[in-house]
Amino acid sequence: MAGDQATATASPALRGTIEVPADKSMSHRALILGALAKGTTSISGLLEGQDVLDTAAAVRAFGATAERCAPGEWRVTGGAWRSPPTAIDCGNSGTGVRLLMGAAAGFDLEAVFTGDRSLTRRPMDRVLAPLRTMGAEVEASEGGRLPVRLRGGRLCGIHFRNDKASAQIKSAILLAGLRSEAAVEVLEPAPSRDHSENMLRAFGCDVEVEETADGRLVRLGRQRSLTAATLQIPGDPSSAAFPLVAALISPGSNLTVRSVMVNPLRAGLFTTLAEMGADLRFLDQRSMSGEAVADIAVRSSPLRGVEVPAERAPSMIDEYPILAIAAAFARGRTVMHGIGELRVKESDRLAAILAGLAACGIEAWEEGDTLIVDGLGGPPVGGAKVLAHDDHRIAMSFLVMGLASERAISVDSANMIDTSFPGFARTMGSIGARIA
Repeated sequence: MAGDQATATASPALRGTIEVPADKSMSHRALILGALAKGTTSISGLLEGQDVLDTAAAVRAFGATAERCAPGEWRVTGGAWRSPPTAIDCGNSGTGVRLLMGAAAGFDLEAVFTGDRSLTRRPMDRVLAPLRTMGAEVEASEGGRLPVRLRGGRLCGIHFRNDKASAQIKSAILLAGLRSEAAVEVLEPAPSRDHSENMLRAFGCDVEVEETADGRLVRLGRQRSLTAATLQIPGDPSSAAFPLVAALISPGSNLTVRSVMVNPLRAGLFTTLAEMGADLRFLDQRSMSGEAVADIAVRSSPLRGVEVPAERAPSMIDEYPILAIAAAFARGRTVMHGIGELRVKESDRLAAILAGLAACGIEAWEEGDTLIVDGLGGPPVGGAKVLAHDDHRIAMSFLVMGLASERAISVDSANMIDTSFPGFARTMGSIGARIA
């Protein structure tokens, strides 16, 4: 990659066996829960992208220790949090800032949270509203955005209906509730990813889940103190999506991605690709730190358009940009419902997807919260310079498209890819991809 720009050109068949970076969602949670727990937590395979490193710096500012012992190997010693001496800068990470605000709200402290230009445009009221209900004092910038000043401690209980199916909202509430003795419940009409529940149990917290007529009810039990744990973080399915789709659309490809988390609440993309006709196999299925893990083998496959139901969106919300690329190569129309949340991610991803596809010769449009892509049943023309809007998933998605398009595709900004997939171009190059 030259400077902040990157270009992908048509590549030969992609072949080999690779690993992708550790799961970002779990990495944030491992650092935060370790910083709340009594004792020293050992973490193997932590994602060392900038988003997670910002969370490590944040927990240090709150008084925990977070020490890197070797690549991916960390020790975190927790305890009671205190007011940090300066503002907590969460960089580009929505997960980091929302979970940290939840965790901090349980302590008698005051903290200011901020982030980069992209993060300060993203909505925070979705998390701040339930924290206020629990008793935290919060002052937000115009529109409920960062910077946010939070004063925590002495929280009461809450019964919250999580209509957005947001794991970040649920997790913030659960983390805040660790310091309360009152009832803390989150009702989810549609279930969101459950990494927080799984990891809280690994730290000794009592988390109860009940399926009710109104949805999935998650509540904290009486045992809420955390004890240090030993964790191993599996590969991120959101990162694995890029080489997997690249192999699907590149003729003759045969690729295996090792040790990928396949939690059912994160596997929506895999389900959708299988419906599209992908030759996708899960090998050596096993458990790692309470999460389902497998090696995923994929061969290039002719894909067909499908209709993706809205209820699947929470299990694949970060994967719609790369799914849109797969849809462009598929035969027929792909309709993706319930994806309005894409408008408030690191960028307006829906707008970025539509603009990028149009520039590369693909017809696509939005109807409310639905994205529709008319696939060509083969490679698009490409030949565009796509604006990534400083969004790592938009950049990686269109670079993958360029690997199998008729003409090269460039993205205007690629340095931010390291926030979630350090060494992306190098990893892809090891299987034959041409990205420079």
